[in-house]
Amino acid sequence: MTTPEQLIIIGNGMVGHHLVEQLVDNGALERYQVTVFGEERHRAYDRVHLSEYFSGRDADSLALCEADYYDVSGVELRTGEAVIEIDRNAQEVVTDQGRYPYNRLVLATGSFPFVPPIPGNDRDGCLVYRTLDDLDAIQAAAENATTGVVVGGGLLGLEAANALRGLNLDTAVVEFASRLMPMQVDNEGGELLREKIEALGVQVLTERATQRIEDGEASRHRMVFQDDKVLETDLIVFSAGIRPRDQLARDCGLEIGERGGVVVDNQCLTNDPAILAIGEVALWNQSIFGLVAPGYQMAKTALSTLTEGDIQFGGADMSTKLKLLGVDVGSIGDAHGNQNPGARMFRYLDPIKQEYRKLVVSSDGKKLLGAMLVGDNGVYDTLLQYYSNGIELPDEPASLILPQSSGAAPTLGPGALPETATICSCHNVTKGDICATIDDGAVDLGGVKGATKASTGCGGCTALLKSVVDHELEARGVEVDKSICEHFAHTRQGLYDIVRVEGIKTFTDLIEKHGNADTHRLGCDICKPAVASILASCFNEPITDAAHIPLQDTNDTFMANMQKNGTYSVVPRVAGGEITPDKLIALGEVANKYSLYSKVTGGQRIDLFGARLEDLPDIWSELIAAGFETGHAYGKSLRTVKSCVGSTWCRYGVQDSVGMAIQLENRYKGLRSPHKIKFGVSGCTRECAEAQSKDIGIIATENGWNLYVCGNGGMRPRHAELFATDLDDEQLYRTIDRFLMFYVRTADRLQRTSVWRENLEGGLEYLKEVILEDSLGINDELERQMQTVVDTYQCEWADAISDPEKLKRFRSFVNDDRPDPSIIMTSERGQPRPAQTTSH
Repeated sequence: MTTPEQLIIIGNGMVGHHLVEQLVDNGALERYQVTVFGEERHRAYDRVHLSEYFSGRDADSLALCEADYYDVSGVELRTGEAVIEIDRNAQEVVTDQGRYPYNRLVLATGSFPFVPPIPGNDRDGCLVYRTLDDLDAIQAAAENATTGVVVGGGLLGLEAANALRGLNLDTAVVEFASRLMPMQVDNEGGELLREKIEALGVQVLTERATQRIEDGEASRHRMVFQDDKVLETDLIVFSAGIRPRDQLARDCGLEIGERGGVVVDNQCLTNDPAILAIGEVALWNQSIFGLVAPGYQMAKTALSTLTEGDIQFGGADMSTKLKLLGVDVGSIGDAHGNQNPGARMFRYLDPIKQEYRKLVVSSDGKKLLGAMLVGDNGVYDTLLQYYSNGIELPDEPASLILPQSSGAAPTLGPGALPETATICSCHNVTKGDICATIDDGAVDLGGVKGATKASTGCGGCTALLKSVVDHELEARGVEVDKSICEHFAHTRQGLYDIVRVEGIKTFTDLIEKHGNADTHRLGCDICKPAVASILASCFNEPITDAAHIPLQDTNDTFMANMQKNGTYSVVPRVAGGEITPDKLIALGEVANKYSLYSKVTGGQRIDLFGARLEDLPDIWSELIAAGFETGHAYGKSLRTVKSCVGSTWCRYGVQDSVGMAIQLENRYKGLRSPHKIKFGVSGCTRECAEAQSKDIGIIATENGWNLYVCGNGGMRPRHAELFATDLDDEQLYRTIDRFLMFYVRTADRLQRTSVWRENLEGGLEYLKEVILEDSLGINDELERQMQTVVDTYQCEWADAISDPEKLKRFRSFVNDDRPDPSIIMTSERGQPRPAQTTSH
């Protein structure tokens, strides 16, 4: 058996990790034994969303892989171990823990923040914004600060400013140039960007060169500028650009560019054929690429080089679509028009809506050379495809940036894109790749994402990806999202609208008026539960009413989850996890009386397992008499609102998370939805309630509540996304009301909020426009619908035990009152369990 070669990767950032993924996915570990050195103590994490660390995300949630990914894949990851020397003669790398031989070596050391040589830049409270440790230092410094300044008004500087603003500091940005983001926007765009950011409460100081930093009078620091003007602040963050981390390469004699960076060729090889360099440390054709997408392309090139492939790196498009401090900024190609003599420019400015768009086109008006957008990135995807693929412009190029009411050109459809069109720049996925994936068997958006990783990087291409996938599926004769089943030629959303508008309250009426009753008047296992959920969402009638009971599955029919041995679980609601001693005693007494297995769940409730069908009414009668109500553990509805102890008990808590959790659980406990919903409420950013793994996550701040949406655990975990900040109680209720009812209205059957979000055209920004800005004009209606649900709530078990007809269903045998003799229990750890279960 051939001994594998030793491949060492120095750097475990986004690009270094992507190279590991490429090696694993392409079978290169049969050839190489891979060791990765990461200077930081954390495994690779997402720097693109670094500022979210201040709004509740932690190192694990930002991590680019599961904790055991490297071990499972057979890659050795050595975190917290910095390489201090490369011995090219011995082909070894040296750390403070030893020497490690290599046959091939990849430098993925990235970059470091540039700190201008200003006297006083090393004072306490003068920090940089680059790593999680940097952010920890900023957060610690902010605890005793009220003001903060960011030195640098570029992309990273505005990200840092957003972070300081999120820490509730009065924030200012100091920029040496005459405008913010001078590399991406021109004077007009810069002025508009300044106006929008200042409107958010961030002070902007341009054309300011800091001469020194000294003791302040009212604050910790005083910044003295070139004109002797001063600015006092408690905290200073330098974010004035980056420099390649090339010291290791310098010390071992690799070729370095005049202004830094390890010189590489088209194969990402340095002047030492055993050593490659990728990402922000690599200098290709006199250029350093400071975006993640080019780094990913370099990683793929490096894989090809390491496996004798023929892929070469030929540069990268630096077009960017950003949202900084909530402001859209887009830059494509030669956005300034200074690289193409004779280029013509079109500009559109709306000072009322604060939108600025600029086109740079060839002298004949046929080709798009560049574009600039501030305030609205709605046409970014269309413009990028014109630019990237050399598509000929319409006769009136200016129509591409005009509002629709002004005769704007139609959006460039997916059918007009060539096979070579790049859809996802982060993972370099083309339209041809997507087509090939569909031809290989992918039949939906999720399948394409899983196979290509498209839209799993920055996520900016989600809407375009969906349109391409839908178009290609339809082109192959695959029907896309048309009918819920053979009985209804409608989507779930279409059925919801029909039920709501026409006030249809029974399945029979619905299938007679809008279905194909001739196929099967009773419907099927797909449409019946879906319609049952819709009817419950709209009218909140008891699901056990005679008209609705035929639609329910087993769990909803008996309002309990059936277990593997034919018994049922009993799960009363324990709002917010708060329970009195008397109720605890009542649960214990019921469990003892009916020989039930008891378990505390992860959702802060107590499950009682092993209940016989005929005992369910008696059990619930006792529980309801003790003050309990149904916990809906069996339904597609709100399950739990998990909480920490909050400010009532915890010394770190800043809000009453228990009280809020109880309020929310009681408010939404009657809502039926396309899938189950879970909430979490944390009393501070330490996040003990794990709110960011829930469909609805709420984290307390000094000023109110931060709201996160569309997370979930399970088989495909998804971290929730920050949706709104510093909401007061009433704002929080209204926002959640709208969000949940919009989800109920538009989601597909059995679709979790996370999957709904992934498939929602326009993504999170569209959702914010609908819910926070009322772009569809439906918020009042959504709130009224939710209030109806709240006002008409009734405990389903309380309703059932008061109706003799409904109680007749709770028998193991239709013609016999005896219990099911096939149910046999045994004892384990002092509790009953099914006898047929194998003990572990």
